[in-house]
Order: sequence, then C-alpha cells, then structure tokens
Amino acid sequence: MIYRFAAVFACALATPGFAQSVTLSPADPQPTVDDLSPGLAVSYAYPRDVRLLEDAADALGSAKKGPPIKGLSYVDTNEGEMTLTSKKATKVAAAISGFIRFDMAGTFEVELISNDGIAASIGGQQIGLYDGVHACEPAGIQEVVVPEAAWYPIEITYFQRKGSACLEMDWNVGGRMGPVPDAVFAHIE
Repeated sequence: MIYRFAAVFACALATPGFAQSVTLSPADPQPTVDDLSPGLAVSYAYPRDVRLLEDAADALGSAKKGPPIKGLSYVDTNEGEMTLTSKKATKVAAAISGFIRFDMAGTFEVELISNDGIAASIGGQQIGLYDGVHACEPAGIQEVVVPEAAWYPIEITYFQRKGSACLEMDWNVGGRMGPVPDAVFAHIE
C-alpha cells in the first residue's frame, strides 16, 4: 500500500525540486469508464502526533476508508477547518490513490504543494517528496515524460499536523503551469 511507499522515502532528506525527468508508466490494464468514479480514494488515520512521513506511514497501518477527495485542489485552509474529507483538522495522515488522466503524450512539469508532508508517485515514478512540518509550500517541479494519452496510477501519502492544511497539484499540460482540474482524477470503488 501507499504508506509503505512513504516509509521508503521518509529517511531521505526532503529537498524540494528534482534533477531529471522521469518516464511514467500507464495503468496496465487501463481502467474502463464504467469502473471509475470521480475523485481519488482516501484512507485516514489519526495519530497522536505526526511530524514525518514515517510517522504517517506507521499510523496508516490502521487507516480507515474515508469519503473520496475531489482531486488535488485543496487550498490552504483556515485553522480549525477539516483536512481534506477527514473528520479532523489536525493530526491527520492520509493514503490517497487512484488515477490521473493525461489526454496527450509529451513532456510536462508537475508540482505538488502541501502543508505538511507529502510523498507522491504517478505511473510508478516519484514526482513529489517534501517531508516534515512546513507551511503550504511547493515540493519542487518535476519533469515527467508521458508516453501516451492514458490513465496513470497515482499514490500519495500525506499528513497534516497542526494549523492550516493544503494539498494541491499544478501542471503545465497545455503550455503553462496551473491547477490540475479535478475532472482528470478518478478511482475504482
């Protein structure tokens, strides 16, 4: 599961930004339209404290399914507002999974913005890593090679400790950076 993915990277120093492009692998087999529901699947855990992705991964071992999230467009909240679709505003760990649709092949840039920690992959490649407690900040731009128009698996481990929360994704599909529309995310129920 995704929380194991996060544990692998939790010990790494999370320096925003990446040095080289990565080639994404499309989902195999491709999901059919009848299989898909809008948004991304999410499971939540509520640890006593969470300061690192490793803490989130440990807590997610007993995670429970939550309502799907609409996509990755959760702008910075006001303190006290719920984190994503969870039942709490603070000390939340989330394992997020599903698919993202790229409608064309090409080389693009993606960037994740989070408060607090995040480890993310698309098509089997790490595209975002920013560990620790921090404000709503970008993890750095990652160049991705999309070999074909298709659905690509996406997995994210995310945590929010205290204060405000955000989880966003931008891309440059179409020539300039901007928010990834919620409509390109889906999951299997």
